Amino acid sequence: MSGLLSVFLHLLLLFKLAALVTFRHHHYDDLMRMLYKVHNECPYITRIYSIGRSVKGRHLYVLEFSDYPGIHEPLEPEVKYIGNMHGNEVLGRELLLQLSEFLCEEFRNGNQRITRLIEGTRIHILPSMNPDGYEVAAVQGPDSSGYLVGRNNANGVDLNRNFPDLNTYFYYNEKNGGPNHHLPLPDNWKSQVEPETQAVIQWIRSFNFVLSANLHGGAVVANYPYDKSLEHRVRGFRRTANTPTPDDKLFQKLAKVYSYAHGWMYQGWNCGDYFPDGITNGASWYSLSKGMQDFNYLHTNCFEITLELSCNKFPRQEELQREWLGNREALIQFLEQVHQGIKGMVLDENYNNLAGAVISISGINHDVTSGDHGDYFRLLLPGTYTVTASAPGFDPETVSVTVGPAEPKLVDFHLKRSVPQASPTRRVPNKGHGGRVFPKKVQPPATRKTKVEKKQPQ
Repeated sequence: MSGLLSVFLHLLLLFKLAALVTFRHHHYDDLMRMLYKVHNECPYITRIYSIGRSVKGRHLYVLEFSDYPGIHEPLEPEVKYIGNMHGNEVLGRELLLQLSEFLCEEFRNGNQRITRLIEGTRIHILPSMNPDGYEVAAVQGPDSSGYLVGRNNANGVDLNRNFPDLNTYFYYNEKNGGPNHHLPLPDNWKSQVEPETQAVIQWIRSFNFVLSANLHGGAVVANYPYDKSLEHRVRGFRRTANTPTPDDKLFQKLAKVYSYAHGWMYQGWNCGDYFPDGITNGASWYSLSKGMQDFNYLHTNCFEITLELSCNKFPRQEELQREWLGNREALIQFLEQVHQGIKGMVLDENYNNLAGAVISISGINHDVTSGDHGDYFRLLLPGTYTVTASAPGFDPETVSVTVGPAEPKLVDFHLKRSVPQASPTRRVPNKGHGGRVFPKKVQPPATRKTKVEKKQPQ
């Protein structure tokens, strides 16, 4: 009898938890209420902050999950999800709200996997990058024939064509030599981008993000960089051509993790398209300039992919539960991918943190840098690598590292300050003084004029 009672109470609890989850579309005010509801339920592991405002003044709210919200813990990686960049592609927005609720509930219920994820990862969730566009699209709803209505921001700009174009610089540097990471922005970049884009750029420059996904709709595929084709323009358009990054195999693996954990993406046949394994190189599909995922890779330490999650950009409300169940495991597994490769501290001889130190992998033409706390994170596939840490004014240090398939390998670097090499003094014979040799341009003591030496600054 007690066993039956236990089963009944367990089912009652599951029913109660299921009843709390509401699968519906959320306008801006509803979205804010949902975020604060999650924060109020899990106040010790969440934080809400705004990264800026849209054209019409709506906040771009981020919900953070961490065991120490608001604090970067050294050696704990930062990861982000961004949804609703195109205002009419709404599934990502709803999935990220459901994910937020799920993480909170499972943490409270003692789910060890979720607890371990939150305690070892700092997760940032931006449900809507384009709240103005969403409100326009939501007026039409899912039954409208206006395929592009609400896609752009309130100024009519496509935000995924609005980031500074760093691909051109990188392709040039690859041919002629030059930086392969953290490419600089144009001096006037702020005047060239929209408020939402500027907010996101300042956000990703403020945090040392390691991994990211950008959630879209209109197809079902995991898209990885580069998005911009290296091929020359033909009739004003760039030809589609596979354009891999130096980390192509790693990006393919990240995309496959999501695809195969998804309910049906891995099958490849979706929305009238076929993508083997449910993944594609962006430029191989169609070339896109000034996109966000390429910008992340070329300007920051962050590896971002783009997830196309639904054939219908604005799915009906009754479809949301099925979509959540199809994406839930994939969303969790992708977050867990930030824990691979190598990580560590870069310190000087006195154990001071060295920010901005460059971490290079022999054979992979893309470097990352240490963050403000001296910690670095380098995503890598299993294998043996030659890794070098370098910083201005210090001797570089190189080690060989074997990376396994599980937790990241901890590799610390202690750099020694460079010792300036003194120029050797050239001596010449001077016959006028008994064969004694004096340094060149130095007079013998008997004839040297008294002068005050000015000490040069070091």
